[in-house]
Amino acid sequence: MNLVEKQTSRRSFLKRTTGLVAGIAGATTLVKGALAGEMTAGLSLPLGVCTSYDKAGLLKSMGFSFVEESVGRFLIPDAGDEQYEKNRVALQSGGLPVRSYIYFFPGSLKSVGPDLHHEAILKRADLALRRAKECGSKNIVFGSGGSRAIPDGFDRATAKAQHITLCQKMAPLAEKHGVTLAVEPLNRGETNFINSLADGVEIIQAVNNPWFKLQCDIYHMLKEDEKPEEIIKYADFITHCHIAEKQSRTAPGVKGDDFRPYFRALKQIRYQGGLSLECNWTDFDTEVARGIEVVKKQLSEV
Repeated sequence: MNLVEKQTSRRSFLKRTTGLVAGIAGATTLVKGALAGEMTAGLSLPLGVCTSYDKAGLLKSMGFSFVEESVGRFLIPDAGDEQYEKNRVALQSGGLPVRSYIYFFPGSLKSVGPDLHHEAILKRADLALRRAKECGSKNIVFGSGGSRAIPDGFDRATAKAQHITLCQKMAPLAEKHGVTLAVEPLNRGETNFINSLADGVEIIQAVNNPWFKLQCDIYHMLKEDEKPEEIIKYADFITHCHIAEKQSRTAPGVKGDDFRPYFRALKQIRYQGGLSLECNWTDFDTEVARGIEVVKKQLSEV
């Protein structure tokens, strides 16, 4: 290769290399821009309300994405199988899915203490999970604070072991039916066992089943002074969320609580599960309309 050819080849190489570097730089800028846009675009989540399914039409007109029903009212009603079939028919034409359920089992069925009702609990769980699958639902919230309350004087370590044993039998039922169980920490005003996200995760890790996860209830977190950073810490376990204002469990917008620190934490973990208003209502129609407005506004600002 003569001198002219070498110079020409070198210029071509430099031109190609410069173009490649510019292309990489441009792509990097686009990625950074996309990420920056993602971090400033707010958070959009499926929003629902814990209420009876007969309000589905109203909630749909307000922009809600789902209803969160009660196990005892919708899946295993006191009126029996005939009422369940009526509920399922209503769901098919109601226009909103039932994404999740609360009130898994009553306080009369004890998971801990000297008198256990594990067999009855597992029988109820199997039926509820099967019917939740029939209804196309994603999860059942496992709160049941009365059931898991540790009796005065009863050994806490024994109670924890009893509860874990029950959960280790219950989780395979959730897996069988393809419906997640979401362990719900409750504030100490409602129960004396599993009062924080950390407490819930301890049970979940002992059970070690992917269909047994964590419910994040911002109301209970506020009552227990749990910081938003706990959401980030336990991000891998969270599957569903509830919200209400701290003082009296009122709907967002009644007292004016600022949930944005918790919403920022949910955004940071890229949470995309459901968020339900589980509240004490005085004027349902007015408060639920204001609630979705406030929640959407605060979500958009994180």
